[in-house]
Amino acid sequence: MIMIDAHIFLTLLFLTLTISILSSVFFLIKKVPTKYARIHIYIVALPAIVASLGLILSQKNIEVGIWRSDVLSWLMVGFVLVIGVIIQRYCIRYLAGDKSYKKYFTLFTFTTTFASFAWLTADMRMMVISWGCTLLGLTILISLTSAWKVTREAAKVTGKLFLLSWVALISAVLWIGLSTGEWHYSVALNEAHLSMISGLAQFGINLLIVLAVMIPAAQWPFQRWLIESVAAPTPVSAIMHAGIVNAGGIMLTRFSGIFSGDMASIVLLIFASISVLLGAGISLVHVDYKRLLVGSTIGQMGFMLIQCALGAYIPAIIHLILHGLFKATLFLRSGSAVRHFSVPSRANERMSYVWIVSGRILAFLIGLGFWLSAPEESYRLVSGLILAWSLSVSWTQLVAFGEGNFGRVMGMSILIVVGAVYFVVHHYFSDALHTLTIHSVQPPAFIVIAVAFILLLGSLISTWVARHRSSVVFSILYMWIVRLGDAKIETVERHPNYLKSYLSKGGH
Repeated sequence: MIMIDAHIFLTLLFLTLTISILSSVFFLIKKVPTKYARIHIYIVALPAIVASLGLILSQKNIEVGIWRSDVLSWLMVGFVLVIGVIIQRYCIRYLAGDKSYKKYFTLFTFTTTFASFAWLTADMRMMVISWGCTLLGLTILISLTSAWKVTREAAKVTGKLFLLSWVALISAVLWIGLSTGEWHYSVALNEAHLSMISGLAQFGINLLIVLAVMIPAAQWPFQRWLIESVAAPTPVSAIMHAGIVNAGGIMLTRFSGIFSGDMASIVLLIFASISVLLGAGISLVHVDYKRLLVGSTIGQMGFMLIQCALGAYIPAIIHLILHGLFKATLFLRSGSAVRHFSVPSRANERMSYVWIVSGRILAFLIGLGFWLSAPEESYRLVSGLILAWSLSVSWTQLVAFGEGNFGRVMGMSILIVVGAVYFVVHHYFSDALHTLTIHSVQPPAFIVIAVAFILLLGSLISTWVARHRSSVVFSILYMWIVRLGDAKIETVERHPNYLKSYLSKGGH
C-alpha cells in the first residue's frame, strides 16, 4: 500500500479541527437557529474522516515538529473523534429543549479536540496541557446544568480529583524533562536519557504516573467521581466512559519506557485488582442502570490497568477501544433499557444446572488453552482467567437460561459470532500496533500468580456468598457494596427541583 506524506494528513486534520471549533463557536450566537446542529454534525465528521484515513494511508513512526504520526496516534484520534460525532448526533434530539443546548455541542467539540491533541503530540508538555483542557471540558460538561444542585456537587467532586490527577501528571513530566533535558517521548524515554534518572527517582515518577492514571480510570479509592457523575446527562456519561476513563492505557503505553518493570507496577496491580472485584460487586448489587454501568466500567478499567502493569500494552489498547465502543452504545440506549427477570421453573432447574456446569468446563478449557498457547507471556495467565470468567458468565446468561432449545441455539450462535468478530478485530489491531516501539518488561512470575489468586479468591467468595444469601456474611457484604456504589446525599435528588421554576414559567 502506498503511504502518503504525514504532513498532508496532519495539515488536513488541523484544518478540519479548526473549522469544527469555529462552527461550534458560531453555533453559540443567539441568532443562529438550533437547526444548525445538524449542519454542525457534518462539519465535526470531517476531522473524524481525515483521522480514519490517516490511520490507513499516512506515513507511520515519524515526527513532524511536536506531532507524531504512528498507529497509536491515528487510532486514538480517530476513535475519540468518531465517538464525539456519534454522541453529538445523539444530542440533537436527546437534549432538545435544554437551556444549555448549544453549549453542549461547543463543549463536546472542544473536549474531543483537546483529547485528540493529547494523543497525537510527541511532546510531553503539549500532552499535559491538552489533557488538562480535556479534563476541564468534561468537568464543565457535568456542571452545565448549573441550576441543579446535584450536578454542581458532582462537578466539585470530579474537579477536585481531576486536579489532583493533572498535578500528578505534570509533576511526573516536569521531573522527566528537567532530569533528561528532553521533552519528546522518543528521546526522553530512551535508555541513554533514562540512565540519567536514578532508580529511586524513577520509582517516584512512576508513582505519580500511577496516580495520574488511576483517578480518570475511577480506580479504588478514587472511584467516587464516576459514581457521583451519574447525574450528568446521558451523552456526557457516554463520553466519560468511552473516551476519558480509557486514557490510562494510552498514557501508560506512552510512558512504557520508564514505567515497565518498576515496583510501581506492583502498586498498580494491587489497586487495579481490588477495583476489579469492587466494580464487579457494584454492577451486581445495584439496580439503577447507569450505576450498574459505572460498576462495570470500574472493573473493566481495572482489567485494562492490570494488562498494562503486566506489560501487555497492545492487548490493553485493544481492550480500551472495544470497551469504549461497547460502553458508549450501552449508555446511548439506556433510555430504552428495561431489564426483565425470570425465575426458572423447578422442572428446568436440573437441566439449567447441567448447562451451567458444561459452560464452566468449556470456559475453563478455552481459558487454559489461551494461556498454554504462549505460557512464556506472563499476562496470558491473567488474560486466560478473565476470558474463562467472561465466557462462563455469557454462557450462563445466553445458553443455560435460554428459552428452550431454540433459545440455547441462538445463545450459542451469538457467542460464536461475537468470538469470531473479536478474533478478527484483535488480530487486525495486534498486527497494526506491533509496529509501535513499546518497552515491555515481564513482571516476576509470583506477581502474576498473586494477581490470579486475588481474582480467583474474589470469584470464589462471591460464589459462596451468592449460595448463602441468608447468612450474616452475605448481608454485611451486600450492604457494604451497596453503600460503596451509592452517591453522597448531596448528589442525590428524587426529582430535579430546579425544573419547578421552569414549569411555573411555562417551560421557558
